[in-house]
Amino acid sequence: MGLQTLPALPDETRFAYFAHDWQSTQLAANTPLMQIGKHQIDPPVILAPMAGVTDKPFRQLCKRLGAGLAVSEMTTSDARLWDTPKSRWRMDHLGEPAPISVQIAGYDPQQLADAARFNVDHGADIIDFNMGCPAKKVCKVDAGSALMRDEALVGRILDAVVRAVSVPVTLKIRTGWCRAVKNGFVIAQIAQSAGIAALAVHGRTREDMYEGEAEYATIADIKSRLHIPVLANGDIDSPEKARQVLDLTGCDGILIGRAAQGRPWIFREIAHFLATGRHLPAPDDHEIAQIMLGHLQALYAFYGEHQGTRIARKHLGWYAKTRVDGERFRREVVQFDSADAQFAYTQQWLSGATWAKAA
Repeated sequence: MGLQTLPALPDETRFAYFAHDWQSTQLAANTPLMQIGKHQIDPPVILAPMAGVTDKPFRQLCKRLGAGLAVSEMTTSDARLWDTPKSRWRMDHLGEPAPISVQIAGYDPQQLADAARFNVDHGADIIDFNMGCPAKKVCKVDAGSALMRDEALVGRILDAVVRAVSVPVTLKIRTGWCRAVKNGFVIAQIAQSAGIAALAVHGRTREDMYEGEAEYATIADIKSRLHIPVLANGDIDSPEKARQVLDLTGCDGILIGRAAQGRPWIFREIAHFLATGRHLPAPDDHEIAQIMLGHLQALYAFYGEHQGTRIARKHLGWYAKTRVDGERFRREVVQFDSADAQFAYTQQWLSGATWAKAA
């Protein structure tokens, strides 16, 4: 089936392709309800911002499948770059369900204040500030988690951004710059004093990158010192782990990052378990196939055929990684340069006998 024969999928109906729609349920008494400014985040299970991953099609998909909030990829605070194709894609929120959370990154207080205002003017309901990214190209310009080395600058930035906009401002940090200097609790108190509405903490230092285990005890210590909502992040990959982390840290919610890659239905699974203590039935192979094909269509529609086909490759790899012949599929699907061919090959693979065999 070529792309030209697919049904049109406008923004407001594109994900009607999926077999099931998620409806939020009342959370159990031991799971806190979470508020960011005037926005109730229900369920308090949030898609973490990930560069190159949490674009508009993926955010819409995760919200459709149970995420209470989906944070955008980080956008630059440098106004000279706002008119590039990448920035325009990252700042496109047309048709997204509220609240819309946009992450900004940078190091200059005035630039960041201007970026916050610009994004609010273009649809942001929440501004999120990135102090958690450990990537070398971000840290080498003193942005992301590198800012944790300069507590005074952090204070000036947060004061400027909070004063610049009327919407809530949230912050994402790590436990510290390095294992020898875990100053996450100091940054957290600076943030609260500046008027930050909620804080997300990844349970590793920048030095750790994504190695080792997340420090839930450190997150719990930070949470105990604050009265604003705190979200735990790091290694949460199952409903049971989500419940365990909330119990260990006392946090108000959780962020799901890498565990959502290739498994966007994890949000409804976690939300259901937190609400009922029972497991939601896993999506069957038919629904997974519909989700994958719908995601492909959304990528082609949003980016256009050339870029959409390229970006789809990594998502197809993540979807396929748990299947018995997933490695073969990943090797072959990257060879296609047209959306028609990529979609047809994926559809053919999904209809094959080996698709139904989990690894």
